[in-house]
Amino acid sequence: MDTADRAHAPVVVAIDGPSGSGKSTVSRAVATRLGLSFLDTGAMYRAMTWWMLANEVDVDDPEAVAIACGKPVIVSGTDADGPTITVDGQDVSGPIRGPEVTAKVSAVAAVPQVRTRLVELQRGCAGHAERGIVAEGRDMGTVVFPDATAKIFLTASGAARAERRAAELRAKGVDEATIAEMAADLVRRDAADSSRATAPLTQAADAVLVDTSDLTLPQVIDTIAELVEQRAGQRSAA
Repeated sequence: MDTADRAHAPVVVAIDGPSGSGKSTVSRAVATRLGLSFLDTGAMYRAMTWWMLANEVDVDDPEAVAIACGKPVIVSGTDADGPTITVDGQDVSGPIRGPEVTAKVSAVAAVPQVRTRLVELQRGCAGHAERGIVAEGRDMGTVVFPDATAKIFLTASGAARAERRAAELRAKGVDEATIAEMAADLVRRDAADSSRATAPLTQAADAVLVDTSDLTLPQVIDTIAELVEQRAGQRSAA
């Protein structure tokens, strides 16, 4: 894409980071503030994993996952006020957040054929977003949208992320044993996502690091929204 085309292209905001860093909450809020679409790419990988488990595909067998990953029809709604995710027409927004899917999503996401298919879908969502999109995940800035208007790597200390996740689960009435199990899983997923051979979790060279450990949610939203507006203005002036 040349300079002129980039200046008139819709805004694309790529927000990456580890589990529990607040990507989904922050990304939705930024999209709403700026009037952009929103894409939760993690939900797409969870949807793929849910389908694999529901159809008794051995998710620990990369070859079996690769063969099956072209079958499910995954549709991700991009309305920031009410994002949706369906598989073969079924709303799976609830089931994909269960512990069974959480435990297996990293294995499914590591399969190159899965990533190839879902990256294509993700770019398609962005292509249909007239004003632009805020896309959050683990390889948005490095792989999916290398020419994004703004790239942010959102992170927080391990302790802060674990406590936030625990607070969310307690609010839902989850027992302490399950919370402890989910905290251990968060550490495991960090390691798996950062060490996989295909599109590992890593900060893009031109991404802005935002550490949310000691920031309130409004402060994080303000910081990112201002950055996006600044980058979009610079691109228009180029």
